[in-house]
Amino acid sequence: MTDTITPAAQAAAESAGELAKTFDPAAIEPRWYADWENSGAFRPHRPDAAPFTIVNPPPNVTGSLHIGHALDNTLQDIVIRHERLKGKDALWVVGTDHAGIATQMVVERNLASQGLKRTDMGRDAFVDHVWEWKEQSGGAITRQMRRLGFSMDWSREQFTMDPHFTRAVVKVFVDLHRQGLIYRDKRLVNWDPALKTAISDLEVETREVQGHFWHLTYPLADGSGTISVATTRPETLLADMAVAVHPSDERYAALLARGAQVRLPITGRLVPIVADEHADPELGSGAVKITPGHDFNDFEVGKRAGIKAADMLNMLDAEARICQTADELIPAELLGMDRFDARRRIVELLDAEGLLERVEDRTIATPYGDRGGVPIEPWLTDQWYVDAETLARPPIEAVRDGRVEIVPKTWEKTFFNWMENIQPWCVSRQLWWGHQIPAWYGPDGQAYVAETEEEAQALAGNLPLTRDPDVLDTWFSSALWPFATLGWPDRTDLLDKHYPNDLLVSGFDILFFWDARMLMMGMHFMPEAPWKQLYLHGLVRAADGAKMSKSKGNVVDPLLLIDKYGADALRFFMAAMESQGRDVKMDESRVEGYRNFATKLWNATRFCQANGIGASQTLAAPSATSAVNRWIVGEVVNTRAALDKAMAERRFDAAANAIYQFAWGTFCDWYLELIKGQIDEETRAVAGWVLDQILVMLHPFMPFITEELWHAQGARANALIVARWPEPQAAVDPAAKAEVEWLIGLTTALRGAKNELGIAPGARLEAFLPAPSATAQAVIGGSMPAIERLARLSAIHSTPAPDGPAMQVSAGADLFVIPLEGVIDIAAEQARLAKARAESEKERDNLAKRLGNPAFAEKAKPEAVEKARADHAHHAAEVDRLTAALARLG
Repeated sequence: MTDTITPAAQAAAESAGELAKTFDPAAIEPRWYADWENSGAFRPHRPDAAPFTIVNPPPNVTGSLHIGHALDNTLQDIVIRHERLKGKDALWVVGTDHAGIATQMVVERNLASQGLKRTDMGRDAFVDHVWEWKEQSGGAITRQMRRLGFSMDWSREQFTMDPHFTRAVVKVFVDLHRQGLIYRDKRLVNWDPALKTAISDLEVETREVQGHFWHLTYPLADGSGTISVATTRPETLLADMAVAVHPSDERYAALLARGAQVRLPITGRLVPIVADEHADPELGSGAVKITPGHDFNDFEVGKRAGIKAADMLNMLDAEARICQTADELIPAELLGMDRFDARRRIVELLDAEGLLERVEDRTIATPYGDRGGVPIEPWLTDQWYVDAETLARPPIEAVRDGRVEIVPKTWEKTFFNWMENIQPWCVSRQLWWGHQIPAWYGPDGQAYVAETEEEAQALAGNLPLTRDPDVLDTWFSSALWPFATLGWPDRTDLLDKHYPNDLLVSGFDILFFWDARMLMMGMHFMPEAPWKQLYLHGLVRAADGAKMSKSKGNVVDPLLLIDKYGADALRFFMAAMESQGRDVKMDESRVEGYRNFATKLWNATRFCQANGIGASQTLAAPSATSAVNRWIVGEVVNTRAALDKAMAERRFDAAANAIYQFAWGTFCDWYLELIKGQIDEETRAVAGWVLDQILVMLHPFMPFITEELWHAQGARANALIVARWPEPQAAVDPAAKAEVEWLIGLTTALRGAKNELGIAPGARLEAFLPAPSATAQAVIGGSMPAIERLARLSAIHSTPAPDGPAMQVSAGADLFVIPLEGVIDIAAEQARLAKARAESEKERDNLAKRLGNPAFAEKAKPEAVEKARADHAHHAAEVDRLTAALARLG
């Protein structure tokens, strides 16, 4: 980044003093983003400064910007801009994920529209075609990310299938295999029959489906009786290998003692009755069928019963059709049937044999593949696994001893619970697009793992080899993101300076799928933790708190919000609503409100320009003699301290509120009003400096408008994005603060009293203050013109007030008496206020009675109860307000 004036900055400087009357985000946002990116403002350019590094969770190359991206990346951008302004050598690593399943699906759909299949093309041609698609269509989301102003280092944009990244992925796989931490095993996986691949838990969504609970009779093998079981999937009896009962269930003690067996219906297979605590004596008959090859719980029961994974029966092929088991006991008529057709036929056969006891209607939580759209099957298959238990130990210790801080801390318990009970991580996927597993098989099935085929050939002694067709789970490659993006396995200058990263911002929903795995890989290969702090934010939900989904029609498109209100308004909404540990409820009216905030600042700057207030020439606060100028300098000091504290604590809502309250309330509403008509050279210098401090402090949240106003105020040596964080080199002046706050208090109290009593806001009144405090004397003596202009008091008498109706208002410790004779009709006003209070009292009491009725709280819709509470609070407040107003009238 150089100090040369960029085209956009030059154009803004030339138009100084000529801000358009109306703030139009669309007119400035694209111009400034192009200026920042082209000038290199996003790149680390301070070699002698301390680094600050974050990496963004790489979005899928197939994706479009959604509201979750907007939240996640806005928080990161606020942090990186803040650290850049504080002089850090800031690097925000950006890139996209190759998204194996998603991308392959998109490309296959495109091919299908042309009457083509990937299997017709062959693997190499298909992969080439995916690369072509990526070059033509894969950059949509990164273009959209720019619209929100994300200051990422696009010059180092990464892709998880780039050659250097692929080299890192292959090395990690090979090294882990050599260390015994990656291995091949036969286990159950989430199998998507539509995609014909294993999928992760994150790609499984649970849906409530109307189904049935079938109660079945299983005959004992010796003909001495029967045993009842119940299941939601009767077709799986074709691969049953046991019936389990609880070891303490007395009903089955004799059967366990004699080693009884069951002869399964349809197949005739003999299976043992086993004791296992998985069986719940309180549920149904207390006996459960065990199908270890097709149920995750049954798999564990089978292992405890001594059944090896290699011996567990499989009754489904990759498309979830019935296939023959190893013991060849499935009747021919069922072979090749779809699993649900087989279910219907099996129920018919059981009913015909008199073995179907009864059927219950049930709502069943059913796992579906989120992309394939069909119920997933637990499927027993050979896959590659990572020894996650071993890799999890260092991260557990790093979080426990504070080397890695999780914010909010409440997530630590969840982290430890998952990591301490972690299961082997299945990393192979049956796809063509992705990092192909670097393993080759000899004629006897032995695997040779190496970085190249030549190395594998050498290990195999020149035996003929066949490459493993599977690819790696996308989460495996993205687990290397914090260090592979910096050049690893080469030892680069970038890696030396920017690893470990300082911060990771992530949704809590990928704590295990990505965050924990980055910890595992980073600590194993670097060996430091990949970042010092992990900030977990909530999800963006619909206004009613419901999860957003296309099926519900409540998805919010951030790009449409940007079109309507501007990126700055949406960004500020995200920050202001981000309260640690809570989800963000979407509220378009709040976004509109922050657009109004931007407009307020725009108009305030136009006021400054119209009064000769321009860019400040000093980082430190200018000298100030008047109370109002000394006060506003102190308010800058307080705001900067509040902002720094909130940012250090990752309280984005508190940080946003601090600058919002100062910019809108303190500066625009009060300071500019206080100085009207009294703008001398000192005030011009102070006001220009204060506006500069606002623009700098607000910049991380609203980068576009602040950059525009920064340059519009006058020529600058640097863009705002690389300016310096405020250093007022001043302190709060208690006397000035007391005087100005006294004046603000008087003005606020008088305006409120006038409103309550129906007095016109512009009406000029006289007040009596017989014993003014020292603060009152100072303000009245030095700022009477401001009191007349703001509080609309034409005179303040130091004598007792005359008899007659009057209202009383307070300012600090001072009590003003303001006669009302001739100002309003006292009797009519008393009657009006009394009537309004009676109406509010009636509404308050009726609502209290309704809310106190347990039936209402139980039967009414939650939103109705919430509205009743809000209405009750409103009327209760109205009663208090009107009572106070009547008291004013004496």
